Amino acid sequence: MKLKIDQPKSSEITPKSLYLDRRRFLAAAAGFGALALSGEKLAELLSPSVHAFAGTALPAKKSSISTTGEKLTPYQDVTHYNNFYELSTDKETPAKIAGSFHPQPWAVQIDGLVNRPQKFDYDSLLKLAPLEERVYRHRCVEGWSMVIPWTGYPLKLLLDRAGPTAKAKYVAFTTVMRPSELPGQQRAVLNWPYKEGLRLDEAMNPLTLLTVGLYGETLPNQNGAPVRIVVPWKYGFKSAKSIVRITLTENMPVTSWNEAGPQEYGFYSNVNPEVDHPRWSQAKERRIGEIFRRDTLMFNGYGDFVAGMYKGMDLRKDF
Repeated sequence: MKLKIDQPKSSEITPKSLYLDRRRFLAAAAGFGALALSGEKLAELLSPSVHAFAGTALPAKKSSISTTGEKLTPYQDVTHYNNFYELSTDKETPAKIAGSFHPQPWAVQIDGLVNRPQKFDYDSLLKLAPLEERVYRHRCVEGWSMVIPWTGYPLKLLLDRAGPTAKAKYVAFTTVMRPSELPGQQRAVLNWPYKEGLRLDEAMNPLTLLTVGLYGETLPNQNGAPVRIVVPWKYGFKSAKSIVRITLTENMPVTSWNEAGPQEYGFYSNVNPEVDHPRWSQAKERRIGEIFRRDTLMFNGYGDFVAGMYKGMDLRKDF
């Protein structure tokens, strides 16, 4: 499926308020059975981290680069089914305990092979470029997928501000390290802090989004608050969350999942139905909210934008 320059209708994006109202109704209904719940479970149901996302609206223009013709994944699913190992390896737990993380104040350092190394606080990042709303497909390496309306602007605009030198070939991302707030970092699941990387041309591609929101509001903690990247033609773990440092390098940087399992998680990690994970096929995927599986698209359907970057490469070797 190709990208089109026309935009999804505003009616296709379910207002967040509708989901919040639904959650309040369910919470009230649950009250009738509260006596049957343990104290721990009841506290979890009433936790602000579950039922109240204090998101701030982020006005953004509709981008001409946006996926069309696909149903959006509901806000509830986007924010309550997450891979965020800094919080938990379970998919549902991050939303339940995300309130322990405090994403403000925040700053992102840009250094390495740049002419103008600098640090941006969160407000400066928001003001650096006009915000856009982009709808992207996402494919997780485990085989599930979503369609999400993100808010941000091309990462290229931030990198241009720092000025990559002629030697810069890669971009390394380092995420926040706060074990007291992120209990997953108290376990040796990965070599913390989380690290990811892209080739410079991938980072400069117009699809690569410096992301500060979803569904028109600031990012919930479990979705990578307050700033992350989104790289829609790659498997989800390549889109680093809660970024604190961006470093331009000459050599390919170490990345967390490639370091942990190089035979399973390559540096490139492009969505490719012809290259299976050693433990499962990548030919099919299950869209969250759907029963039946669908065919996985090469480059997640974004080949028109990205295929040229890999011309001449052996995508089975450079997976």
